[in-house]
Amino acid sequence: VLPHGLGKQVKILVIAKGEKVNEAKDAGADHVGSDDMIEKIKNSWLDFDKIIATPDMMASLSKVAKILGPKGLMPNPKVGTVTFDVGKAVDAEKKGKLTFRSDKTGIVHGSFGRKSMGEVALEENLLSFLNTLYKGKPSSSKGAYFRTISLSSTMGPGVLVEPNQAQAQSLK
Repeated sequence: VLPHGLGKQVKILVIAKGEKVNEAKDAGADHVGSDDMIEKIKNSWLDFDKIIATPDMMASLSKVAKILGPKGLMPNPKVGTVTFDVGKAVDAEKKGKLTFRSDKTGIVHGSFGRKSMGEVALEENLLSFLNTLYKGKPSSSKGAYFRTISLSSTMGPGVLVEPNQAQAQSLK
């Protein structure tokens, strides 16, 4: 979770039954339901940014996997969107939980904010992101962990950052 969020309000849909529905509403989920929400998704309703589901609802949710999967919305236990602890998951997503991916060449892709957040907030989010990456360094990894760091806007050119300086800043 980034210190200043991602600079965007996230709309969260929770697919759950029973007491988990009230837990999700109390945590601030925008939409909560079960089979009724799955039917809405079948009818092309996608007015949300993230889906959090309980494990018992995944079988029902698999009916719309072909719609959600290509858009990157399908809940996944690896990223914490399939859980019985719905309140905690909704709270983390609302605060600005960062998800990032690495490709097979070891390049890490992730967004840590928006220009409208301001320079200080962006810097603190970047340092938090780099610190998280550095803490994930395997003990068997020797030498410089970051070879190059390049930052860019969505469609802008990349700007190189000195890896040693960024690593030192993030460990403060």
